[in-house]
Amino acid sequence: MRYYFRNRLFITVIILLTWHVLINAQVKDHPKASLNNLPLSGFYEVRQGLSHFYQKLYKQKKVTVAFLGGSITYNPGWRPMVCDYLREQFPDVQFHFIAAGIPSLGSLPHAFRLQHDVLDSGKVDLLFLEAAVNDRVNRTDSLTQIRDLEGIVRHVRKSDPTTDIVVMEFADPYKNKDYDEEKEPVEVKNHELVAAHYQIPSINLAKEVHDKIANQEFSWEKDFKDLHPAAFGQQLYFENIKSLFNDCRKDYLSAHKKSITHLASPVDDHSFDNGIYVDVNKALYTSGWQLVADWIPLDSAGTRMGFVHVPVLMNTAADQELTLPFNGNAIGIAVISGPDAGIISWRVDENPENTIDLFTEWSSGLHLPWYLLLASALPPGDHVLHIKVLKDHNGKSKGSICRVVHFLINK
Repeated sequence: MRYYFRNRLFITVIILLTWHVLINAQVKDHPKASLNNLPLSGFYEVRQGLSHFYQKLYKQKKVTVAFLGGSITYNPGWRPMVCDYLREQFPDVQFHFIAAGIPSLGSLPHAFRLQHDVLDSGKVDLLFLEAAVNDRVNRTDSLTQIRDLEGIVRHVRKSDPTTDIVVMEFADPYKNKDYDEEKEPVEVKNHELVAAHYQIPSINLAKEVHDKIANQEFSWEKDFKDLHPAAFGQQLYFENIKSLFNDCRKDYLSAHKKSITHLASPVDDHSFDNGIYVDVNKALYTSGWQLVADWIPLDSAGTRMGFVHVPVLMNTAADQELTLPFNGNAIGIAVISGPDAGIISWRVDENPENTIDLFTEWSSGLHLPWYLLLASALPPGDHVLHIKVLKDHNGKSKGSICRVVHFLINK
């Protein structure tokens, strides 16, 4: 076991060193970008700044920074650059960094995993939040996006009113196309709506990338290459965050911005501000379901960190019901959707049944963590969720399996 961890540490160091080399090489090849032809400050909003965070940096010896996002947050790049920058700027501060990026996840998963993946680790002083890319890819509807994002902000602020938050909207080809057509991407609009309402700093990296490409400072194909930015794009993202940091630091030192601790009234009364995971062992089920304490795939399909070697409630037969009594105004499930994902029917209480195909466009080669909001804006109080797996399945699927890894409840 000792050698296993040594090897993992060695591999991690090699990856980070490689990224530093690539970044330095790419930045040297892009003198126009380093000159910031279009100023970075034109693509972020300071609003009430980060006064709580800077107060803690100057007066505390321990500070926690969390990163909640998808694969662009998970991958090496802007996140470790931010960590290095903070350590260099504040060498006397002991930092604790929470890397809570998981590929494929957007605002809906974030709203319900926030407590488990971030807040349960202790007091958080600064939270970076991103979901705009995966919200588009996962086709999260606009209303749900608002309820997710606002829920995250309110949940964090109710946990600690002095936690500062930075909202980021990363770039992708869909957003480039929207801006080409002079439309504001829905995901950007919703991120900015919530950030403005709660006076949170935000960085519109999607707009910046589009406008700088239009200004011929770089290109998507050569410099970004993918919605997972190449080293040049990661550096650009970091430069924006550093510029925002500098502005917020100046505001704090000049006492230009006052700290806010009160929580504004909600944009939507049904936001998921108490989103939590509920263990799968809380469900009631027949012999047609079984609890697998340490699930691993039996095929060659890929997995995601945090969604393998975990307890999973899965069906062994069709048309067998599981139920979950719960108290709250929203209910959902997080499933592992792989090559054999099936179709479920579900209802809450005595409401009509609905069906959902769990097989996604990525399921053929990946046991994908897939979050489904089943019902929201329910009357407060006690309810019961009913789920069955149907015999029929998607023609591309190899089976009719449902693997529930978490129930999602807004208390």
